[in-house]
Amino acid sequence: MKPTAVLILACLASVVAQDLAPHRVFDATRAAFGEFDPMIDDLASADVVFVGEQHDSANTHRLELALLQAIGRRRGDVVLSLEMFERDVQEPLDHFLMGHAAEDEFLKDARPWPRYRTDYKPLVDLAVAKEWPVVAANVPRSIASEVSKGGLDVLQAKSAADRRLFAGDLQCPTDDVYFKRFGEAMGDHSGTAGTTTHFYYAQCLKDETMAESIAQAYTIAAMGGKRPLVVHINGAFHSDFGQGTAARARRRLPGKRVVVVSMLPVEQMDVQAPDAAERRRGDFLIYTVAGKN
Repeated sequence: MKPTAVLILACLASVVAQDLAPHRVFDATRAAFGEFDPMIDDLASADVVFVGEQHDSANTHRLELALLQAIGRRRGDVVLSLEMFERDVQEPLDHFLMGHAAEDEFLKDARPWPRYRTDYKPLVDLAVAKEWPVVAANVPRSIASEVSKGGLDVLQAKSAADRRLFAGDLQCPTDDVYFKRFGEAMGDHSGTAGTTTHFYYAQCLKDETMAESIAQAYTIAAMGGKRPLVVHINGAFHSDFGQGTAARARRRLPGKRVVVVSMLPVEQMDVQAPDAAERRRGDFLIYTVAGKN
């Protein structure tokens, strides 16, 4: 391992040791609260793990790093996939991962999310230190924005180069539970029914593209008979209840074990008692103390 990688790992271990966020782990399969390490043992045996986050929760991000580090102590063949980077920045991301570009140069081209340095840089730094691939999984936001205004038909006029930036197989039904949940989440922001559908198509485009990115990354990493583990980080709505990106990844990876983790910031952890409906949110529910970044 490179000396810089050793230093990064030491720094990250120190951060987690000093600042592991309070949490309670609920195992939905056992319908019981459990411990962090047995959950990690289970995740490490999967093919794809979805970690559904609350973007503005500081404790969520601390727990994500702890989770990824713990998986890394059990598995060496991990692929990190991120909603937070879009397909058209894969090249600068790869240059950074290979050490061919400085971090500032990479970030200048990569359109990082506003809190990248506090929320996602530790995950990418861990991947660099472990020499894991990192996937810029999402569709460029400019294309998703076009779809939110004009529907999926706008994709038909895209060039061959642009078509590589979003999923080729789009299945976006508007008569299933995911569409209903999306409409309910939109609430008063939805406007007319047509506008709601267009917003949903943009959501679906993101789900399909991230799922295709995950499946492609798994297939590449599995060459030669290997069995990698893809850990994908996204907003919880994309994977809660096994819907959205999770469902579309399962469609593309038949027979592979896909596990969903949902981070749930709450005011009081000790009073949580998820009912049967809430248990379907994920295979593991991780409750932590609410608090904004």
